[in-house]
Amino acid sequence: MTGGERFALGSMVAGCLVLGLKGAAWWLTGSAALYSDALESTVNVAASLIAWAALRFAARPPDANHPYGHDKVEFFAAVIEGVLITVASLLIFDEAWQSWPRTQPLEAPFQGIALNGAATAINAVWSWVMIAAGRRLRSPALAADGRHLLADVVTSFGIASGVFLAVFTGYWILDPLLAAATGVYVLWSGIRMISTSVSGLMDTAPEPAIVDRIKALVASSAAGAIEAHDLRTRHAGRLTFLEFHLVVPGSMTVAVAHQICDRIEDALKAEMAHLMITIHVEPEEKAKQGGVRVL
Repeated sequence: MTGGERFALGSMVAGCLVLGLKGAAWWLTGSAALYSDALESTVNVAASLIAWAALRFAARPPDANHPYGHDKVEFFAAVIEGVLITVASLLIFDEAWQSWPRTQPLEAPFQGIALNGAATAINAVWSWVMIAAGRRLRSPALAADGRHLLADVVTSFGIASGVFLAVFTGYWILDPLLAAATGVYVLWSGIRMISTSVSGLMDTAPEPAIVDRIKALVASSAAGAIEAHDLRTRHAGRLTFLEFHLVVPGSMTVAVAHQICDRIEDALKAEMAHLMITIHVEPEEKAKQGGVRVL
């Protein structure tokens, strides 16, 4: 079992515990706002299961049908998670509508708030663990799960504060209003997650700062060459694919040109893990204006 799979399993365990606490908070109080929070935790458990399945599939080695590996499946998992979050927001809107307007006080509100607070604390700790793991392992599925949990922490804190305010002021209509506000935030989170994941599926390039660093490393390690041009990059799960054309003097031997390519690859991989590099060597008459000049 890979490290990513272990984190996903841990997320399922934590999600079930949080769901139990939030479900109990809703059962004790009958609050629409706490119901919306519990419903989002149901999505968390489902999302963790999807992330675990995606990581397990992504860990498969390349084969004849997938020579570049299976890492991109993590983006599909993140899209599915975003769709689940969007569906949860619609269910939250429905509960808020059914509870409108609330005129009856909540039952056992402080016990419910305490249970919700304990669940929120668990989510807060685990969200940071998942985000850090996603960055370290370069896993879109783990990172998406961690960001979703962090959004859940924000909504849970707002809901608990609002329910406490409703109890303190006696304005029970705040309960369905909070549920509706939570639904808006959850909907926005789902749409944002889908958008980010679709960008990965569409082979979006890395951040400009990363591309600039790649160009600088190529320029500083390609002594003997003339320039590099047509540099292109794309993400696919944990992997970043890089390809470019390297212009060398026409009289240079294949062996020497190959040594320059090896030196460039070593410099790039020393600083950037999970990099797949393809270099096309060309003679000097293929040089272009605006290429990466060798220092």
